[in-house]
Amino acid sequence: MAEQRPSDRTVSDGTASDRELSDRAPSGREPSGRTPSGRGPEVTGARRIVVKVGSSSLTTASGGLDADRVDALVDVLAKVRDGGEREVVLVSSGAIAAGLAPLGLVRRPKDLARQQAAASVGQGLLVARYTASFARYGVRVGQVLLTADDTSRRAHYRNAYSTLDKLLEMGAVPVVNENDTVATDEIRFGDNDRLAALVAHLVHADLLVLLSDVDGLYDGPPGTPGASRIAEVTGPDDLAGVTIGSAGKAGVGTGGMVTKVEAARIATAAGVPVVLTSASRAADALAGRDTGTYFHRTGRRSADRLLWLAHASTPQGALTLDDGAVRAVVERRTSLLPAGISAVEGEFSAGDPVELRDLRGTPVARGLVNFDAKEIPQLLGRSTRDLARELGPAYEREVVHRDDLVILVPRLTP
Repeated sequence: MAEQRPSDRTVSDGTASDRELSDRAPSGREPSGRTPSGRGPEVTGARRIVVKVGSSSLTTASGGLDADRVDALVDVLAKVRDGGEREVVLVSSGAIAAGLAPLGLVRRPKDLARQQAAASVGQGLLVARYTASFARYGVRVGQVLLTADDTSRRAHYRNAYSTLDKLLEMGAVPVVNENDTVATDEIRFGDNDRLAALVAHLVHADLLVLLSDVDGLYDGPPGTPGASRIAEVTGPDDLAGVTIGSAGKAGVGTGGMVTKVEAARIATAAGVPVVLTSASRAADALAGRDTGTYFHRTGRRSADRLLWLAHASTPQGALTLDDGAVRAVVERRTSLLPAGISAVEGEFSAGDPVELRDLRGTPVARGLVNFDAKEIPQLLGRSTRDLARELGPAYEREVVHRDDLVILVPRLTP
């Protein structure tokens, strides 16, 4: 069906009153009346865009799903797609909020079991609303529910990418959310801001847009004399020493300004620029206009799955490394061999994420282990050659391969 066209500072919220581009030159704070340097081309030239919307931008004052607000967002996204020339992945909160009223709840539960019950009811209502709203433009949606555990494993990661990429290729809009009904306290993203940053990296997005009931970062409480919007952030130093302000509308979501800034840090470090603004200003933001806060890219793309391993996985155990092994892993980026391990803790299986620590207990890396926890004590401090001779060829391998390792600390020497 053809598409239709219908000094310490406090950084506060303002309320709603392998594709790589070269780094842009830094620019200053908000200069009134002009498009900030680099923002326009980066935004308007983005072909694949991930848009994240928070619960507070989709709900009524009482916390229920607001069909008019959903329709308003869809109107903007349908126009952005421009007949299919641009692709949109929507990371949408709101499942728990949508399930509150049908279950007779007046506020978001604090316990995981009731959150999951609300999500199981609300997710269907949320996707049904998006399906009806996008249908006005002849656009189909596809529901994609992710867990951190799924996406930190190699095969599952590839499957997640393939599903999202195929949906986009077929002209659908993927609607992504955390699979709240099966996620546990130990294995979950925790908020959809971080999930959106990881999805942006996963699908090789050109831009991430974070929409909420806030219109950007401010250098003081909004509405107070002298407070102004921070138009651009060119790198971590721009926010050094600042205190991140409070969240937006309380009671329906988990994210606040802290999680949005952290999501921007993750995405920009992975080579994806970010716009943070309010849902009511989404159209202006996606047109490259001077609204919200624009975060410049600070890094280049890394191996896809390693970003998920660093930010979405929960270690199921830990391996303590001697000083030589730490130097080999951190400095030379080698695989971890049994000879360099001095201790093991936790209960984990082959393929689980584990933390690698130095002798002082400081985490230096994270990786996917090739052995069960119960197998490793007999391997400690021994060479792979000796292990193969005594236990068989299956033991002549790395405990953690370098392709499954992400380093968490800077190099120890220049």
